[in-house]
Formats: sequence, C-alpha cells, structure tokens
Amino acid sequence: MNEANRVDILAMGRLGVDIYPLQDGVGLEDVQTFGKYLGGSAANVAVAAARYGEQAGLVSRVGDDPFGRFLLRELGRLNVDASAIHVDPVLKTPVTFCEIFPPDDFPLYFYREPKAPDLNVETADLDLDTIRNAGVLWVTATGFSQEPSRSAHVRALEARARRPHTVLDLDYRPMFWESPSEAAAQVGRALEHVTVAVGNREECAVAVGEEDPHRAADALLARGVQLAIVKQGPKGVLAKTADETVEVPPFFVDVINGLGAGDAFGGALCHGLLSEWPLERMLRFANAAGAIVASRRECSTAMPTQAEVDELLLTEVAHD
Repeated sequence: MNEANRVDILAMGRLGVDIYPLQDGVGLEDVQTFGKYLGGSAANVAVAAARYGEQAGLVSRVGDDPFGRFLLRELGRLNVDASAIHVDPVLKTPVTFCEIFPPDDFPLYFYREPKAPDLNVETADLDLDTIRNAGVLWVTATGFSQEPSRSAHVRALEARARRPHTVLDLDYRPMFWESPSEAAAQVGRALEHVTVAVGNREECAVAVGEEDPHRAADALLARGVQLAIVKQGPKGVLAKTADETVEVPPFFVDVINGLGAGDAFGGALCHGLLSEWPLERMLRFANAAGAIVASRRECSTAMPTQAEVDELLLTEVAHD
C-alpha cells in the first residue's frame, strides 16, 4: 500500500455509488434529478478519517465499469489510498438509491445482485503487513456475510492478532444475511478478534442478544472487547471500558439526510483513538461530526474537517 506498509486507518468493506435524490419528501418514482456520490460504509469512514489529516486506506473491490472508475478517481480526490482496491473482472459496481423524508425516514434501495464486488475480496488481495501495522483497522459486519469476503476478513483479523484499535462496526443490514442467527454467529466470531465494537441498540441485540445499552456494552466487554460503544439515537451514545463508563447527549440539528451520520461518527472515532483523546472528548467529537453530516445531503463529500467539528463543539459550550 505504501513503502513503509503503514497507514493510520485502514478500512475494509463496502464501496459503491450513492445515487441520492435532489428533491426531498417524494418517492423515487417522482424524483426528477439525482446526485452521484462515493458511498459504502467502510469507504465513508476512510473518507471521514482522511478529512482530519489521517493517512487512510481502503481494502475493497469495484467492477470493471464506469462507476468503478468513478469510485477509484473519487477516492484519490478525497485523499484515500485506493491501491488495495482490486477491479473485479465479472461483477458490476453496486449502486444504492435512497429516498429523503426528513427528519427521520431515509429508505435505502441496494442494487448489489447477484453479488457486490466488495464481497468478492479474497485473502490473496490482502497486504498483511499493512493490516498488522495500521494504527486502526476498521471492519464491518457486512464483510462477514458472504464468502470469499468472510474468509478474507477472518484472515485479516487473525493477522492483526487483536492489536489496539481493531474496530468492528456491527453494521447489521438484514438484506445481506439469510437470518439474524447467521449474523449473530459470524459477528460473534469476529468479536473474538477485535478491541473496539460500535453499534446501535438493534445491532447489539443481533450481536450479543442485548438491546439495553448498559447490558449490551457489558456483553461486548465480556467477549474481550476493550471499548464498547452503543449508539442510543436521541438519547446519545454510551461507551464502556473495564473501568470507565461515559454517556454523552446527541447534538440536535436540522436533519436533511441522516444516512451518513454513523460513518462520520466512525471516522471521527478513529481520529480520536489515534489522538489518544479521553473517552468523553472522543465521543463528543464523534457525535458532533455525525450531526454535521446529518445536516447535509450527501455522505462521503459531506464529511467535516476538524475545524468544522471544533466550531460546533464551541457553539455547544457557548449555549451551556
């Protein structure tokens, strides 16, 4: 990936094209114009981290088609190392459509059949030295939903050997799994190899059978995770370690599109981990980053800079 086999943040997983409507409050059948953006959860996290000056890379695949070429070009423009992204000779680059009904309804329509290239990542695609040496390795549950991606993710985690800042985004999408029980089994396997787990209450229910935030965090810690983060929607975010519990409230903004907020949170969390910030500061920063993106239409290109997040945090202090 680079000469020293070192990146600050290496993400593995979904990469595709987001096709978002430029009209709000109407179904796709009535939308007249759309915007085209880089998308995919892992890709968005890498872009978000790069906005803070972190050296970010992505492991994924695209199709041999115009959308794939767009994504590779866009990753470069957004300062994400795309050298570990392979071009799949058969599968087409996936696209995702959404509908925008602010403030809290954003239906997603995934076009990933018969299979998305990012689920065709193979063990042979991996640079294990870069994976071992990355300051943060970020993987998502979706990567474990199909082979050969599942085996590649397991191999990456084995090579990582549970080094600090090995993060699993619980990221449960029902349409990618045959059943919740299958997802629970594969996520449970992944939890044996990570040091940080991040998810909302529903995702925690699938992963560890607990939806109550405190019990879910405790269950994640019992699996050997060092930092468990449970997103509680309008109640904010809860984080637990073996000796610390922190809960921070959300930032309230006028929501335009809430779909990218979680990925913005993830990229900011990675930046905070690498910066060795106290847990409360890290969560407040990540919450603010997510709020900023929720107030914008797109996801990847909406990711804020540190100056923008700091400005929002100062506004909160002034209001207090």
